[in-house]
Amino acid sequence: MKFKKNGQDYTIVDIARELNISAATVSRALNNHNDISDATKERVRNMARKMGYQRNRIASGLRSKKSYTVGFIIPSLSSFFQTELLTDIQNQMHEYGYNVIICQSNESFELEQELVNTLYSYRVDALFASLTLFTSNYNHFQAFIDRGIPVVFYDRVPKEKMHAHVIKGDDFRGGFLAGNHLIETGCKSFAFINGPVTCNLYHDRYKGFKAALEGGGFVLEEDMVFCHELTYENAWDTCRKIFDEKKIRPDGIFATNDISAIAILQYAKERGIKVPSELKIIGYSNDPRTSFVTPSITTIDQKIPEIADSVVKAFLDLINGNKDIAPAQVKNIKTTNVIGVELIRRMST
Repeated sequence: MKFKKNGQDYTIVDIARELNISAATVSRALNNHNDISDATKERVRNMARKMGYQRNRIASGLRSKKSYTVGFIIPSLSSFFQTELLTDIQNQMHEYGYNVIICQSNESFELEQELVNTLYSYRVDALFASLTLFTSNYNHFQAFIDRGIPVVFYDRVPKEKMHAHVIKGDDFRGGFLAGNHLIETGCKSFAFINGPVTCNLYHDRYKGFKAALEGGGFVLEEDMVFCHELTYENAWDTCRKIFDEKKIRPDGIFATNDISAIAILQYAKERGIKVPSELKIIGYSNDPRTSFVTPSITTIDQKIPEIADSVVKAFLDLINGNKDIAPAQVKNIKTTNVIGVELIRRMST
């Protein structure tokens, strides 16, 4: 069977003519409508493929007032946490008929602002954002909120209250579990490698770790607290400061991400520091690499599947209150959901 249409794209009318059914039936079949039989859906889809039909989502969105697209702004795709979470969320969104646009802020507040404006112009049905380390002003999200378009902040979230959903891990408890575990395993002197405390994650993990040490009768010395972007290189440089410049060496280090914990372990090996007998190490996120290195690294599991489920559920709750109205007409209810964490003990402690 050959199809010709003078260089123009085929429409659902052309598909309907070839199958001798109505254009309305074709439209409902392509939209997976429950009133259409599976056999008819398959016939329509096969014919659409043969004709090279491409659905015009812009036109469809103008009619339905929905784009069936959601936008994500994340700090970095190199993060294990973000990539695992987005994979889970995207798979679930696809099942509900939604496409996902992923934007990377690269820890730039200015780029984050630009990306928010871009996704707004694309008329996405919802915006999901994990903030940069340095975001302290949230006015660029206001256009979404004012129009009632769902906004869901997750993981890195605003420190002030906003009319939006917030989904985050229990980072205070994560820090507390780490500090308590180091005490229980016999540590007496501690170092803490953290991200910038302008970010809610690292602010809360610091507070939790400090509270655990104080509860155990210990003091977290300020000169043993190091705050910087959590890269392998930065963690290695910090280890040099800890073990070359400090008079008292710690026997326990808590790093608030796993890549830093891996750097600490590699540094200890190079310097002949025995782990865990001379130095105990805890990381954060349960990156699979922490179980592959030797010795394997104790870490805090952030329950990524639970966070993903909560993000998708928040979206569905907002847009499916009434399936016949546009997202702009749905009230953006303010909700905070805190996901629990768990200490995963391995050989580094």
